[in-house]
Amino acid sequence: MASLLNREVVVASHNPGKVIEIQTLLVPHAVRISSAIKFDLAEPDETGTTFAANARLKAVAARDSTGLTAIADDSGLVVPALGGAPGIYSARWAGPSKNFSMAIERLKKELGAKNPSAHFICALAVAWPEGPCELFEGRVFGTLIFPPRGQNGFGYDPIFRPRGSEQTFAEMQPAQKEQISHRKNAFSKLSKRCFGMEPKAKTFKSS
Repeated sequence: MASLLNREVVVASHNPGKVIEIQTLLVPHAVRISSAIKFDLAEPDETGTTFAANARLKAVAARDSTGLTAIADDSGLVVPALGGAPGIYSARWAGPSKNFSMAIERLKKELGAKNPSAHFICALAVAWPEGPCELFEGRVFGTLIFPPRGQNGFGYDPIFRPRGSEQTFAEMQPAQKEQISHRKNAFSKLSKRCFGMEPKAKTFKSS
């Protein structure tokens, strides 16, 4: 079993919010975190048709460019009433300028009076220099609400209220969100695998 202990790990993301969340989750494990920005890594084309495939693409590209263990996250919002949209295109709905206010308005318009149930998915890929690329997935279910509420978080957080809460992700303090988020759920599986017990993880042959 490979371990992340005492390694330098590159987080294959140019999204500061994601890098901070991943760094926070890895703090207890004495992992040295570097970002894609530090290595001036290009963002690979996300040509996969699933969150898992895109996470793998990013992790493998960062590993191959740096020679380091790489962690990549691909995540997004899934709305069953919209056929799963925006799904893997969650970030692309915000356009090149990452204008999520625009994306939220589009979502509100397309959803209309349809069922507002939704969930976030996070696929985490760990590409090891000496081995395969492993995948861990987490989900959190909830409801979309309009207008947006809260100033914390990023992306679609202001319109997502998780089950059992009266607050949106953007109204929560970061520590509150961390305890129940899709990324936390995926990281719990990763932590058990890489720092403790080993749940089953999907494994891909490295390329």
